[in-house]
Amino acid sequence: MSTSRRSNRAATLWAMTVVVALGLIITGFVPGARLFVIVLQVGFALLHGARRYGWRAIGVFVVACLVISNILENLSIQTGFPFGHYHYTGGGKMFLVPWFIGPAYLATGYLAWVVATVLLGDVRRYSPWLTTIGTPVIAAFAMTAWDLSLDPVASTINQAWIWENGGGFFGVPLVNFLGWTFTVYLFMQVFALYLRRRGPMSTSHSAPAGASDLQSVLLYGATTISFFTNVFTGARTVVIDATGMTWRTGDIYETSALVTIYGMLFIAVLALLRIARQRTAARALTGAVEAAERPEPESTGMPTPTAPETVARG
Repeated sequence: MSTSRRSNRAATLWAMTVVVALGLIITGFVPGARLFVIVLQVGFALLHGARRYGWRAIGVFVVACLVISNILENLSIQTGFPFGHYHYTGGGKMFLVPWFIGPAYLATGYLAWVVATVLLGDVRRYSPWLTTIGTPVIAAFAMTAWDLSLDPVASTINQAWIWENGGGFFGVPLVNFLGWTFTVYLFMQVFALYLRRRGPMSTSHSAPAGASDLQSVLLYGATTISFFTNVFTGARTVVIDATGMTWRTGDIYETSALVTIYGMLFIAVLALLRIARQRTAARALTGAVEAAERPEPESTGMPTPTAPETVARG
């Protein structure tokens, strides 16, 4: 691939990174823009994933994510497994789940995947099993950290979905987060197994056409913006969940921000430091190689001059 073409692709992805980040900032103050931003995030995931793994591989990620998440969401609404008993409000549903839930899984799930590859290692053809299984596990935790900050606001305050039996975390049950980790792990593991068997070789990732880890990690961090703006813009009142438990919205907003700091932001900082260390090591290695390849100055055969001796005067 030519340098100019690689540069153009890198510029395109960075432009999308900036646009999505701005959208996430706007969403923090204009919640109604969230659906539009989800569409932008899905576009970023598709383009970035195609540059990184190829269109077929990112297609596997999309199908696994949408199918598995929708099946388990519908299953839980009807049986309580794996998230608990709940139901969505509003319309625009695919079976019992709103259409935008799947794209939301996809958009943030891809960012969580890239974060996990930074922290443990990317999955490529013939990757070791530790990476093939461990990376989806880390990605599942990184994704669930998002729901840990999101769910009490979205369900208990905004009532986008209702937990029918309530729960100890501001009306959200523990089983919900366990179910999230399980569900995300499943579709991440399907993707990892595909990459291990049919994905690109590890050598082909040395220059992924501008699909930088940094882009996804920055957007993963930017996803937290609304959790902080809620602290300043959210109304201070009380809400009552389905079991009659009363919660103060101010407590929910502040706890959401606190969990975000020591959850998603902590994970993002770890990934950013890992990227910085990798780049520092790469520059040091490049410098060492250049120094080793630099030709030695030719010898003239003349002795090296030395400083004149000091003559003592009596």
